[in-house]
Amino acid sequence: MKLVIDHAVLADAVAWAAHALTNRPAVPVLTGLLLDADGDELTISAFDYDTSRRATISADVAEPGRVLLPGRVLVEIVRALPKKPVELTLSGHEATITCGSAEFGLLTLPIDDYPNLPDAPDAIGDVDAHTLAAAVAQVVPAAGKDDTLPMLTGVRLDINDSDLTLAATDRYRIAARDLAWQPNGVDTPAGAMIPGRVLADIAKSLPAGPVSVGVTDGLAAFTGGGRTTTVRLLDPQFIDYNARLQLSDFSIWAEVDAAPLISAVKRVSLVAERNTAVRLSWTDGEVLVQAGGGDTGRGAETVAAELDGAPMEIAFQSQFLLDGLAGVDGRARIGMTTGAKPALIVDPGGTPAYRYLVMALRLS
Repeated sequence: MKLVIDHAVLADAVAWAAHALTNRPAVPVLTGLLLDADGDELTISAFDYDTSRRATISADVAEPGRVLLPGRVLVEIVRALPKKPVELTLSGHEATITCGSAEFGLLTLPIDDYPNLPDAPDAIGDVDAHTLAAAVAQVVPAAGKDDTLPMLTGVRLDINDSDLTLAATDRYRIAARDLAWQPNGVDTPAGAMIPGRVLADIAKSLPAGPVSVGVTDGLAAFTGGGRTTTVRLLDPQFIDYNARLQLSDFSIWAEVDAAPLISAVKRVSLVAERNTAVRLSWTDGEVLVQAGGGDTGRGAETVAAELDGAPMEIAFQSQFLLDGLAGVDGRARIGMTTGAKPALIVDPGGTPAYRYLVMALRLS
């Protein structure tokens, strides 16, 4: 194996692939990055049995070959190299990395022990990377963190002819986002459950442009810009979230600029004890935001708002409220019924793409 490659291209690819390396590998070879050189391309792969990443980049390949190198060490070496072409040569059990006057020799890992990477499912449609990343950021905060309840740690993907819906819940709130996509016209599963933390990591690293989505019964794949990530799916069981997110269930509606309300909630929460309520008192023209009153102190601030319905007083766990408001760009509409029942936060419009149901706390 012998090749020459641009330093910046190599550094970006190995850093991206290394996100799939696990800190607690089932077997030692899973700490490695697999490099496969053939034709005029170099493919860099990582796998931990649940997630795989493959990046294919251009390279001047003089001698094709495959090698498994210690992943995190390779990332650090490549990152530290001067910004000059990098030459990689394999001789026996050592890979030599040369860049300018710098030279490193890395002992290889046993490539024969490395498991076969899963084949990516065929694409069932395409979605814009920026749109998908924004949707994931809106929904993932509502996914649970308790791994003993896997269903609650995932993000549900529901697929139909023209829309892709993402949804998540941790029992205290539900977030859902509809986004347009381009299906390929092939038969698709009704839905899939992807681990929330993994999906968030995938979304942050998507290259600009269209991303192909593939789903089978047990695996999902996201491909774009020469990079493919596969992830093992969770059990598809999930709640009927659409039944809980009906706008017609809410008789009182408030409308407010999301940014000022977020700022006010953050400020008054400085004097609130952990997990205590932030109280919102809605009247036509403003909302009074209050928190505290215990041993530390109290805070209050008013924000301009519009109210359609009777005055309302309702309280929320502050971070749950902030997560919901953060998903809205501009004006937020908040649907309520009573102070004891959940509230629905949506973006403006008759058919909102973003919906966030949050449990209310008991007023004291």
